[in-house]
Amino acid sequence: MYRGKPVRLILENGMVFQGKSFGAEKATSGEVVFNTAMVGYPESLTDPSYEGQILTLTYPIIGNYGVPANSKTNGISDFFESDRIHVRGLIVQDYSHEYSHWNAVKSLGDWMKEENIPGIYGIDTRMLTKILREKGSMLGKIVYDDAEEVDYYDPAGENLVAKVSCKEVIEYNYGTKKVVLVDCGVKLSIIRELIKLKVDLIRVPWDYDFNQIHYDGLLISNGPGNPDYCEITVDHIREAMKLDKPIFGICLGNHLLSKAAGAKIYKMKYGHRSLNQPVRKLGTNICYITSQNHGYVVDQDFLGEEWEPYFINMNDGTNEGIRHKTKLFSSVQFHPEAAAGPTDTEFFFHDFVEML
Repeated sequence: MYRGKPVRLILENGMVFQGKSFGAEKATSGEVVFNTAMVGYPESLTDPSYEGQILTLTYPIIGNYGVPANSKTNGISDFFESDRIHVRGLIVQDYSHEYSHWNAVKSLGDWMKEENIPGIYGIDTRMLTKILREKGSMLGKIVYDDAEEVDYYDPAGENLVAKVSCKEVIEYNYGTKKVVLVDCGVKLSIIRELIKLKVDLIRVPWDYDFNQIHYDGLLISNGPGNPDYCEITVDHIREAMKLDKPIFGICLGNHLLSKAAGAKIYKMKYGHRSLNQPVRKLGTNICYITSQNHGYVVDQDFLGEEWEPYFINMNDGTNEGIRHKTKLFSSVQFHPEAAAGPTDTEFFFHDFVEML
């Protein structure tokens, strides 16, 4: 019989949810967001784009297939999206203490204990998600005894990209064509996809002046938080545009390329976090089901005349990418590497490499 320690989730609007703990027994705070995916919690928890957030998973049973080993190929994790868990806490309805999977080596709770990340289960995640949809994402904290155990933490108050970006240049030599990858919190699946396509990948920190080195193409990665903290990156992207070399952005990369193109960014009410977001390529009836994780969006009305919207979200009509009308510059708000799926838009990596 498993008996989790009583624990509470307290939202900044004063609402309280009673639950039981798993993972690390510690108080925490962050922005409470939700993801509607049925699978992929190892990938989500290690996604740097979740830095500073407490993640609610709407699928009711979590933990049933455990966690894989952190095996690596050429120094890159085979299954995780970074070298650590980035969420500040996890909220689920029904935590499965028992797990079964051919690739699992430990339980989700044990992994979270190792990483010092708290979890809470027994929460009515359907009610919580409805509140977040109606009121918008809000700050929250997980506490045990005293509501004052920890202060509310607002991730919007700091540069999260600087926290999760690599600190030095890292090179992956697998080909002749050189691609600069601006690491704003890159998912390792993006690196794995590029390595498969045999490129010489140069991974640089978010504020690195990559224009001082020779390269054949530029890729701007995903990442967490407010894009307005990355003005130095935007300046470097504007300089790169003068070279007329292929540029491709993913998620936060879409925000930064769009800012370089004159657009503005605003925060969404509760963001897109799921594996089933439908997007349509503008000017066509082609639609893709995509993986997404973002809380900000591009206001495409401010794009320069040489640019145009590329994709649109079929649920709410928000921007899902931009492209230059004559040059090889484009970006998408969704994740073509799509860990944990779907893989419908993986072809974007092939198209990018073919341009080099």
